[in-house]
Amino acid sequence: MELLMIVLPAFMIFFAGFLGQKIIGFDIRSISKVALYIMSPFLAFRTFYTNKLTVEYLYIIAFCLILCTVLVAVILYISYLMEATKPQMSAMVLGGAFMNSGNYGAPVVLFAFGAAGFDYAVIMMVFQSLLMNTVGLFFASLGGEDESSLKQSLKSVVRMPVIHGALAGVMLQLLAIHIPQAFMEAIGLVADASIPTVMLVLGMQLAVISRTQVAYRFVSAVTFIRMAVSPILAVIIVSFMPMNQLLKDVLILQAAMPAAANTTMFAIQFGTEPDLVSFTTLVTTLLSILTIPAVLFYLGI
Repeated sequence: MELLMIVLPAFMIFFAGFLGQKIIGFDIRSISKVALYIMSPFLAFRTFYTNKLTVEYLYIIAFCLILCTVLVAVILYISYLMEATKPQMSAMVLGGAFMNSGNYGAPVVLFAFGAAGFDYAVIMMVFQSLLMNTVGLFFASLGGEDESSLKQSLKSVVRMPVIHGALAGVMLQLLAIHIPQAFMEAIGLVADASIPTVMLVLGMQLAVISRTQVAYRFVSAVTFIRMAVSPILAVIIVSFMPMNQLLKDVLILQAAMPAAANTTMFAIQFGTEPDLVSFTTLVTTLLSILTIPAVLFYLGI
């Protein structure tokens, strides 16, 4: 019941966006642009500026890179076997390779492992965000409505303000440049608005999904990869890495999280099968009510 009380607030925000879209009707793409181009860079800057670099970053970076690479490879192979189009393939990558490690995963880790585990979760969230805003944006652009080429997709990644915000945060931290508290509070106000806005956008997109436009066979494949293949791969990966047991448990639990809400924002922005991505996020989020307790049981919690 306590675990369910952590999950329910997220569903309340999704429902608020869903209800608002049904009753009022918003320009979803414009709202997603605000979150992507204004709010997210502030969040990335604050995260990278305030989280100090430690040796354990190397293990978390390696884990994130290996897991993401393997998941993308698996999804590309499955999409080839299923004869998916380029937009469908890109949408499958968005839904299957990136987990909701921030606004969903971090609170669950805090409940399961306490403050020590939460610190690891925040660090992983940082690098997952970086991967999502590079690899994820690349595939969103590659499968977008404009049929971007490889070169054009890479340019789209480089131009994203969130990357610049992250790099600025790292540089200022390494140079030990102090930012006045008043400025950090202003940055924090915008950064704090990022995650709930993304979650509201997801709820809005779910409100306009047309059931006939969702390819359920792709949703089923991505759901299985995200909720089953991903945590199994995580167990295998951490077994070969010299890290403490707490960090291993946190990484496994984070790998079992549902599809990231941010990927819906990317799909909307680039027109990369947004219905497929948002519906996958909904299905995996609902299933997580059952799968997350199962993973916790496996970890001995």
